[in-house]
Amino acid sequence: MPMDAPVTPRDRAKDSALARLALRFTDWAVKWFPDAFVFVAIAVVVVALAALLNGAPAQAVTKSFGDGFWSLIPFTMQMVFVTIGGYVVATSAPVQALIDRMALVPKTGRGAIGFVALATMLSSFLSWGLSLIFGGLLTRALARRTDLRMDYRAAGAAAYLGLGATWAMGLSSSAAQLQANPKSLPPSLLPITGVIPFSETIFLWQSILIAAVLVVLSTVIALASAPGRETAVTAEALGVDVAKEDDRLPPPTQPGEWLEHAPILTVLIGLLAAGWLVQEFARQDWKIAISNLNTYNLLFLMLGFVLHWRPKRFLAALGKAVPATAGILIQFPFYAAIAAILTGAKNGAGHSLSDVIAHAFVALNTPGSFPLAMGIYSAILGFFIPSGGGKWLLEAPYVMQAANELKVHLGWAVQVYNAAEALPNLINPFFMLPLLGILKLKARDIVGFSFLQLLAHLPVVLLLLWALAFTLEYHPPVMP
Repeated sequence: MPMDAPVTPRDRAKDSALARLALRFTDWAVKWFPDAFVFVAIAVVVVALAALLNGAPAQAVTKSFGDGFWSLIPFTMQMVFVTIGGYVVATSAPVQALIDRMALVPKTGRGAIGFVALATMLSSFLSWGLSLIFGGLLTRALARRTDLRMDYRAAGAAAYLGLGATWAMGLSSSAAQLQANPKSLPPSLLPITGVIPFSETIFLWQSILIAAVLVVLSTVIALASAPGRETAVTAEALGVDVAKEDDRLPPPTQPGEWLEHAPILTVLIGLLAAGWLVQEFARQDWKIAISNLNTYNLLFLMLGFVLHWRPKRFLAALGKAVPATAGILIQFPFYAAIAAILTGAKNGAGHSLSDVIAHAFVALNTPGSFPLAMGIYSAILGFFIPSGGGKWLLEAPYVMQAANELKVHLGWAVQVYNAAEALPNLINPFFMLPLLGILKLKARDIVGFSFLQLLAHLPVVLLLLWALAFTLEYHPPVMP
């Protein structure tokens, strides 16, 4: 079929039922799905109206909005550096060479989509930032293979599965990192939760089992829903130029430019960073060391610096990485404002919207229902506040207090949050932004396929969170 030939009903009939369903979702999303920023604007309005209905004065709602707007700037910058660190590592020459070699492996367009899904999810256990960039670059490399005739939209959705399915079960889980490091926890939360090491969260065998199930399930769905050759919409058909960029640097023209093109500064700074990292990992358990987001970001940033070898090439990669963070920079303050309205706008009785939710949450639960109820609640709230660490600080005081009262394993409560909080990422465009910038696509182009993943993930994740909770016993909070 010619590249610009229209897709006919007869062509679509040759696809699997899942592929046809994904394409219908995609057709709907192309027409109706708004830009990512519209979602955050809608969320602000909905939460503000809910606070007013709860009896909070309009003055309190507007004050909370303004006071909270800049409250998550440190965490915002940490998330920006997760993206930048992942980008500079993924775009280095050694990793680019690895991506090019990996792009030769798949033999069919459908196989390429499943391959992207698997590679992206596995890389997400190391870093969600690396996963997004690595997946996007792998998708572009595969799109350059015209023999595959790969559906670029489905491949883009597969590249997003690391963040939409598995990231929160890996090392970059913000909630697990915060709970493992007492210095990251606010004083008000520490007495409630204590310190919860990685061995009680992401390294529980129950957590590893959920992660494995998600990898297998997501890969199967990606393969089964991938359009065939007749209905595949390629990058060329979408008007996306996936040609490999010429990243060769021009030679220095002035004596002052010599250090920019020489590796001496890279070596010296790399040694300094390596020395500090060795001390950090030597003085404490590696699980504690890697749980610090600043340590984590420094490790990836310095790794990218060394892999690029020359400062000039590293700076060029940084310049390309920064635009991918624009959505995070502008939208996170709005999400911080939402959090402030939830907790700060109080009615005449002194109760905030968050208090009302918390009281209902505790009153309506039993030890057996807690994981299921918390999972559903975290998934719903995660659509409005897509912040793994920031939202955990909002939820943790009341859900962890409930876990203590109901004698639910505290580490498992963190993992319930992690697994459920990732679900809305599959349809929330907020964290899609860096990937979409690389793919040159809109959220509406891939959300039809990711929505299909959500339909499959939701019952499986909730069932596992509920069933596996019975294999764990409650332990009181451990103080540092």
